[in-house]
Amino acid sequence: MIRRLWPLVAAAVALGVDAYVLAGVLPSIADSLATTVAAAGLGVTAFTAAYALAGPLLSGTLTRGSTAGALLIALGVFNLGNLLTALSPSLEVFLASRVVAGAGAGVLTAVATATAAAMASDAERGRAMAVVTFGLSTGTVAGVPIGMLIGDRLNWRWTMGLVVAVGLLGMAALAARARTIPPLPASRGPAFAVLRSPKSLVGIAAAFLLGAASLGLYTYLLPMAEARGLRDWGFALVWAWGIGGVAGSALVGRALDAFGPRVLLIALPAVLLGGFAAFWLFTAPAVWLGAAALWGAAGWASVPTLQQALTGDRPEEAMPIVAFQMAAMYLGSATGAAAGSSLLAHGADPRELPAWALLPTALALLLTGWLSIIALRARRHATGLACEAVAAGPAQPPEGPLLSP
Repeated sequence: MIRRLWPLVAAAVALGVDAYVLAGVLPSIADSLATTVAAAGLGVTAFTAAYALAGPLLSGTLTRGSTAGALLIALGVFNLGNLLTALSPSLEVFLASRVVAGAGAGVLTAVATATAAAMASDAERGRAMAVVTFGLSTGTVAGVPIGMLIGDRLNWRWTMGLVVAVGLLGMAALAARARTIPPLPASRGPAFAVLRSPKSLVGIAAAFLLGAASLGLYTYLLPMAEARGLRDWGFALVWAWGIGGVAGSALVGRALDAFGPRVLLIALPAVLLGGFAAFWLFTAPAVWLGAAALWGAAGWASVPTLQQALTGDRPEEAMPIVAFQMAAMYLGSATGAAAGSSLLAHGADPRELPAWALLPTALALLLTGWLSIIALRARRHATGLACEAVAAGPAQPPEGPLLSP
């Protein structure tokens, strides 16, 4: 099954690179476009906002025809936006191009994740959804440092050229396997109808909080290390976080298929709490490396875990639910990064940022704990129905002679 999903992984890798690579080359972009870093940074905001709106609003419309066609259109829009970014002659064109790229990315993430789930059996659904997250984390871990290196050696436009090249490879892979991509089940109603479910709202809120804590704090990993006297360990910490993220997203699928999301809904936020507490309380490089690896693993593994918890009993609504979940995660990331910037601007010590991250993580744990309880009740209910059916035994034939019609 996993072999059939590799075109979706290739597309997700491109998304993973693009979502974070700009942060490392913003000064170069600002110099090239004769603007400030703050103004160039609005490109991240434009991308995130378009991502959050396009996924829920456009995914269902595009998939009414062909799922493969929807994936190719979304990836084509994403690639076009990044190409315009690479060629931007002014700040205005740059910001507009980030809107285009974000819109394509939002639709692509939702459709790719729902498609992966639809291509798998029920016993492999967790691994299928985790595969897309694996592509996102791999693109972030491997692509972002490479993109930053290209930006340093050449310029930021070549960095965006890397994103376009990876995206074109994803399009070629999808086009080659278009016939194997099944149609997605039709949704019961408009995308926003899934927000009527308290379970969906709680899961989306948890995704926002985990994005704010995990991805938002990641923005300040190097300043935190420098404040603790670990500046020389910065590169190793970035890779520890990344390797943990790739490992977590690669391994969580089997656990989801074997045991379901119930235990992981509590365990993963708890691991994040422990990792942030270790960053706050200790200064030993070995502790920080271990905590960074656990942070990356738990943060990325929580993405498919929430997806499985929210869509396992509603596969026909997987696409809009995933669209809102991923939009919330990226909005949370942007909010967390902005909150960190505000704290630092008002005199906060970078060493205290992990302590601040404990707050949204603890709130997320309360929400995911509620989802875990709901999952446990549903499992007990299903087990009870099965036991009642076994106790009742096979249906008895009616007494007396059978009458022919």
